Amino acid sequence: MTDETPSDRPALSDAQLREQLDRMGDLTIDMSEQVHEQTKAINHISTVATEARRSAKAAEKQTDPEHYGELVGQTIEGRLDETIRKMDRASAEVLNGIQRSNASFQETTTMHSKTLSLMGELREMQQKDRKLSRWVGLGGVVLAVVLTVVAPRFIASFEEGCVVLGGTWTQSSRGVDVCVFPQP
Repeated sequence: MTDETPSDRPALSDAQLREQLDRMGDLTIDMSEQVHEQTKAINHISTVATEARRSAKAAEKQTDPEHYGELVGQTIEGRLDETIRKMDRASAEVLNGIQRSNASFQETTTMHSKTLSLMGELREMQQKDRKLSRWVGLGGVVLAVVLTVVAPRFIASFEEGCVVLGGTWTQSSRGVDVCVFPQP
C-alpha cells in the first residue's frame, strides 16, 4: 500500500466496496477449506502412525524375542522406515501448507482491517460531502440570482452586447453611450 492520504485516493463506489468485500469473503472461504483439508490430512497421518505403532507392539508380543527378535526387528525396520520417511515428508508438507495458510490468513485479516478502515473513512468523507453540498447548492442559487441580475447589465454595457440583447446603442443627451431597449 502507498503512503497516500485519504484525500489523494479516489473514492471507491459502493459497487467497488461490495466487490472488495465479496473477494475477501471468497478468499476467507478458500482458506477455510484449505485448513480443513490440511486438518484431515494430519488426522489421517496420525491414524496411520498409531496403527503402525500398534502393529509393531502386537508383533513383538506374539513372537519370541530371542528367536524372532532379529527377524521382527529387520522386518519392522524395513517396512516402517519407509513409512516413517513418507510420514515425515507428508508432515513437512502439511506443516509447510499450514504455515502458508497462516500467512495468507494473516494477510487477509490485515486487508480486511484496512478495508474496514477505508470504509469508515469513506463514510466520514460522505458526511462531509453532504454538508458541503448544501453550501454549494446555496452558492449556486445565489450565483444564479446574481448572474440573472448582473449579467444582462454587464453585457448591455458594450455595443455588441446591447445589439445581442435586442437593444439599440445610442448616446444620451449628456453624451454618454447607453443601450436602449424599445418598449413593447
